[in-house]
Amino acid sequence: MWSFVFFRPRSFILEAFLISTGFVALAEIGDKTQLLSFILAAKFRKPLPICLGILVATLFNHALAGVVGTWITSVLRPETLRWILGISFIAMAGWMLIPDKFDEKDANFAKAGVFVTTLVAFFLAEMGDKTQIATVALAAQYQALVPVVIGTTLGMMVANVPAVILGYKIADTMPVTIVHRIAAGIFLILGIATLLGAGESLGF
Repeated sequence: MWSFVFFRPRSFILEAFLISTGFVALAEIGDKTQLLSFILAAKFRKPLPICLGILVATLFNHALAGVVGTWITSVLRPETLRWILGISFIAMAGWMLIPDKFDEKDANFAKAGVFVTTLVAFFLAEMGDKTQIATVALAAQYQALVPVVIGTTLGMMVANVPAVILGYKIADTMPVTIVHRIAAGIFLILGIATLLGAGESLGF
């Protein structure tokens, strides 16, 4: 049911990439995986292996999520998929308004080294998280695995690399509530648009 990315117009691929990047960058602000980035930065003070660990963990995690999202489009009827995606985006809007918490014990893999600690802790923390669920929904919405996964991964790095480099210095200066409200508004608009048939241009 879904087409390979190489046969999609460049404008469509760019849209999928930019939307995925922007959505996840906003959703990640104040998320538990960003809190994990702060914790790892304060604990190890080694930005490079932490950033590399986040990159690899996110690529694996979001590639898995993207595959699930594109697979969903092949097993559901277009009308059913449209309703599921629309409701999912609206649910994401509500979820964005719930503050995240992170238990520092979940990052306790120090004996394995900084890179492996970050890789394992970040991968596990991202399972079932807002940004992973958003990746599933975006992959299903755009039916374009590669630009969505690259975009969501870039969005994660945009939000987390400054957190790693600057650590807790920026934690108290970010307008998390405002950013989450903006992200929630975007998800809400996308959900309503999908329910009203905006996805028809994508083949739903």
